[in-house]
Amino acid sequence: MALRLGLMAGYWGTKPPKDLVGAAKRAEALGYWGFFTAEAYGSDAFTPLAWIGAHTNSIKLGTAIIQISARTPTSAAMHALTLDHLSKGRLILGLGVSGPQVVEGWYGRPFSKPLARTREYISIIRQVMAREGPVMNSGPHYPIPYPADAPGSWGLGKALKPITHPLRSNVPIFLGAEGPKNVALAAEVCDGWYPLFYSPFREEVYRDSIAGRPEGFEILCPVHIHVTDDLEAGRLEVKQNIALYVGGMGSRDRNFHNKLISRMGFGDAAKRIQDLYLDRQKTAAVAAVPDDLVDEVSLVGPKEMIRQRLAAWEDSAVTGLLVWPKTTDDIATFAELVLN
Repeated sequence: MALRLGLMAGYWGTKPPKDLVGAAKRAEALGYWGFFTAEAYGSDAFTPLAWIGAHTNSIKLGTAIIQISARTPTSAAMHALTLDHLSKGRLILGLGVSGPQVVEGWYGRPFSKPLARTREYISIIRQVMAREGPVMNSGPHYPIPYPADAPGSWGLGKALKPITHPLRSNVPIFLGAEGPKNVALAAEVCDGWYPLFYSPFREEVYRDSIAGRPEGFEILCPVHIHVTDDLEAGRLEVKQNIALYVGGMGSRDRNFHNKLISRMGFGDAAKRIQDLYLDRQKTAAVAAVPDDLVDEVSLVGPKEMIRQRLAAWEDSAVTGLLVWPKTTDDIATFAELVLN
């Protein structure tokens, strides 16, 4: 199946990236399906999309992802409703729970019950966008209206419908998820899913979790593409990224990325990477990332090698790739490889 192609702008570093509008316009002209932003604890995901939407005509505008602890669900729905109107129906609302370091360290919120929180959050957004009645939720995480007998309540809250009528009642909602239960939740209540690491050569890892996905369910996978004749050098950046997530994210006992790589069949390597990384031997941790793992979750090498490996992605459950072009030439090169 032909793959969609999305340009991933991510979140900003120390300064805003240069020429985001120019990159988006070039991507749109070359047939990219979407332009995607993210957020961590600096720039937000919605504002750049509004800016890009004002300068483009057809490319989809996706968050990949907004963090659910950053906003109440009704606030997220207000952002979505507004941006969908302004862009004439181009929004894709991607969300996720982030991780405990950011949720508890940045937002000052507990990370407990991520599955239940996500389910409630999405349900409330669906209510806002449907606008069939006042928004209400009796769940423990986002009670709406706030109960009159709850701590601090004035007892004056009442259920409301959004003043503004949404342009679309069915704005696509995607979920960033890794764990089997979280991925299954995406397949159950969402329109699409963003994996973090996906191997088209090991589809059994996610097969059961996505078995119940509806027709038209999108799987947009972030994939590092690097056209080079120097495989060792080309793999290095991917290894650095994998080592950071597998070794340095979370704690020794709670690292979702490490568990995923283990489920993918690289358990021994995952343990070694984490041990080295937590012992502050980062260079050794990067070197411990297997070449086979890099080759399965990324597209690195000469053009012909990448084209051959793209066949596995086209035959997989994945429907699109999210890529990070570093140069203007990359934007065109990736379109040539994936779309032609």
